[in-house]
Amino acid sequence: MTQEQHSSTAQLDSTDRPAFEAAYQAAQKSLAGGGIPIGAALARNGEVAASGHNERVQNADPIAHGEMSALRAAGRQKTYRNTTLYTTLAPCAMCAGTIIQFKIPRVVVGEARTFDGELELLRSRGVEVVVLDDQRCVDMMRTFQADHPELWAEDIAE
Repeated sequence: MTQEQHSSTAQLDSTDRPAFEAAYQAAQKSLAGGGIPIGAALARNGEVAASGHNERVQNADPIAHGEMSALRAAGRQKTYRNTTLYTTLAPCAMCAGTIIQFKIPRVVVGEARTFDGELELLRSRGVEVVVLDDQRCVDMMRTFQADHPELWAEDIAE
């Protein structure tokens, strides 16, 4: 990933910061519960509608990724076209497909160094993608991947 594709955490404005922090806290909750540390939050007009975290381990659910968990927690929505999805890690193909399906216009990603996900797919479908390159997210995933390589490989179907 080129430096131009990153923005810094300092560029989070006051409407983005609470939702990104909700996603980060959700990732921490998953890690504390023995799960994969990926969190997400859905926000509308700067207000957090819901947050969730990867629950594959906790619920033995193969599609309970962080983004899916946050959307499930938000429940039915008339529209997602005025929302932003915040996630601590670049979305995988399944989660990117869901973002595209529901026409979520903007995704703020904590980091894409440890997993580059499907950012180009999202961009190609008109989704605004902001990559923060948040060092806390990078460190959390690097540590998890080093400590639990088999679980990480399972999560990304390697």
